[in-house]
Amino acid sequence: MINNYTFFDLSKYSKKYDDNFPKYRLALLGDCATQHLAIVLKGCAYINRLSIEIFDGGYNQILPNIIDNNSQMYLFKPDAVLIYMCVENLYSVWCNTPVKDREDFAIKIISNIKECWNIISINSSAIILHFSFVEYNDFVFGNYACKHLSSFLYQLRKINFLLMNECTENKNVYLVDLNNIQAQAGRKNLFDPKLYYIAKMPLSLAVLPLVAGNVVSIIQSLRGINKKCIILDLDNTLWGGVIGDDGLAGIQIGELGPGFAYSEFQKWLKELKNRGILLAVCSKNEEKIAKEPFEKHNEMILRLEDFSVFVANWNDKVSNIRYIQQVLNIGMDSFVFIDDNSFERNMVSSIIPEIIVPNMPEDPAEYLQYLQSLNLFETTVYSVEDLNRTEQYRAEAKREEIRQQYTNYNEYLQSLEMIATAAPFDDFYLPRIAQLTQRSNQFNLRTIRYTESEISSLLEDPSRITLYFILKDKLSDYGLVSTVILEKRNDKNLFIETWVMSCRVLKRGMEEFVMNKIFETAENLGFKSVIGEYIRTQKNDIVANIYRLFNFAQENESIFIMNVNDYVKRETFIKEIKNESQ
Repeated sequence: MINNYTFFDLSKYSKKYDDNFPKYRLALLGDCATQHLAIVLKGCAYINRLSIEIFDGGYNQILPNIIDNNSQMYLFKPDAVLIYMCVENLYSVWCNTPVKDREDFAIKIISNIKECWNIISINSSAIILHFSFVEYNDFVFGNYACKHLSSFLYQLRKINFLLMNECTENKNVYLVDLNNIQAQAGRKNLFDPKLYYIAKMPLSLAVLPLVAGNVVSIIQSLRGINKKCIILDLDNTLWGGVIGDDGLAGIQIGELGPGFAYSEFQKWLKELKNRGILLAVCSKNEEKIAKEPFEKHNEMILRLEDFSVFVANWNDKVSNIRYIQQVLNIGMDSFVFIDDNSFERNMVSSIIPEIIVPNMPEDPAEYLQYLQSLNLFETTVYSVEDLNRTEQYRAEAKREEIRQQYTNYNEYLQSLEMIATAAPFDDFYLPRIAQLTQRSNQFNLRTIRYTESEISSLLEDPSRITLYFILKDKLSDYGLVSTVILEKRNDKNLFIETWVMSCRVLKRGMEEFVMNKIFETAENLGFKSVIGEYIRTQKNDIVANIYRLFNFAQENESIFIMNVNDYVKRETFIKEIKNESQ
């Protein structure tokens, strides 16, 4: 967690390099001095196991780098462009704007910013990261600025609102909420007047690690590195007291007294669950007693149905966490473990270092503010399916119960009564398709990430064939579980550019269903062969042999090929339902 590092710590890490880390190229453009920001970005990236190369556009060189399509920035071929327009320069523009034109100031600034975004998007495929403006009141109007259309504060707030609004329309742009960072750190901690007047650096050395941490969190989310599940202790974590000793009436929860802090904490956890973050319980307790507050206490915010997995026994927590990981089938680095007990935290963090284990404050009143300050759950995409994620994983646990009733696995698959739909990409599913490419690490053949904007551009690309797959069974709707992008290499060859699939549906016959559909598509369009490529990462070993299992011929270390006429359709217990729009 970046909160533990100073500017000088990160400057040391910025000099380190590991060739095994994934590579990322970031262009940094600012109308102020950005060299120290570049340093901490490199250091922060290294701590997050990312090798980042930075092109620093230089002081106040935003427009020259953007407008010239042969600029050094475009030749750098960045994966992302980070734009920092500081409020101090914005205020200078304001002061030079005639008073009669100031009511339209925000509109004109946003128009200029959008034009910059458009030019970058024309000349580059880079993601655009743009800092919001920090709040600044010049106190020319005092508090009256809040209702005076021609005050700088009014126009500044309007600019930030319009920035957020424009980002909802421009899927290739993501805001780095610098204004929120100032709200956390305070204006005096964010802005160092001496540093600014001497070196034109608006950000203090003290706040730079927090700023860099937010930028790198967004980059990591775009790369598919996300926290997906919170594992929670119970006693003195979700409520005050010990349920086994104090009983239902003795624990602290609710609107009054010390229990209020726990209620507020639970409200936040409920919102994370609604956003798609899974919740799990890992408690040293009798299961029946541990469940009692969720079932019987009227003031509990969280209920049993909010948890994907509930483990309460007397086993050590490391073993129970490993069990939870197996049930959910997500990587250990996708978990956050929250426990009030320092011994349990130290044991988990030392034995399973991949898990984030926040060092919780001693006072429960500080839990919520502390955890929110860590920004552990950064995301760059949200889809409707996130609302149902907990229910999907609870249904998976029910499927496991059913599976144990069968000795024949095929009979179990038949009993699920699975149906699937395959269809070309459409606007409605763009967020989920992008999300699947960004978050899928295990069943991901080439590990190419796509933003919503990039997915949208494929809809009109005649050289690409796109397919998404939706799966349902008698227990629940899995939702959109797989995405395939096929590239027409020529009139004869169809290349599997991307194939990603949710691990929740592994060994259901979905792999066979998708491959059958790929070859059916190839045959219908007259292609002679299908080419696949496997690019190994640290997390996708489970698909290392996928093409061999389908009897593709191996051309070299990573390329596989099969003639369409040689493909034998695989048996699957999934019934295809045609999309009504097809």
